Amino acid sequence: MNNGAGYTKYHPRWLRPKTSIYWWLKRRSYLTFILRELSCIFVAWFVIFFLLLLRAVGRGDPAYQRFLELSGAPLVLAVNVVSLLFVIFHAITWFNLAPKAMALRIRGRRVPPFWIAAPNFVAWAFVSAVVVWLMLGG
Repeated sequence: MNNGAGYTKYHPRWLRPKTSIYWWLKRRSYLTFILRELSCIFVAWFVIFFLLLLRAVGRGDPAYQRFLELSGAPLVLAVNVVSLLFVIFHAITWFNLAPKAMALRIRGRRVPPFWIAAPNFVAWAFVSAVVVWLMLGG
């Protein structure tokens, strides 16, 4: 029986090599990519945690005290420490991606990646210093 498409009953299957579920562990760039994507979950946790803090502050002192008690629980502290590390990783990888996204040229020559990423890190350090200064009583 010929259906015109050249198909036979015993058509060979295409060779598709099996990909390991741990393919992202083979190269550092893959691992960094996966960790950066995973860090978005922890960035979202920080946003939710901050919004819960704002809600507790808005509801008055008793709600704020309950929030502080919850925040002091070992599990919440552990999640927040891990989240902080992932958020820092997320920021560093984001700033390091800026030179790849911006091909800045001056007089026909490409600006070195350091000169594009460095202002981001300087601004981050400055804002962090101001926040620490304010937290310590400014």
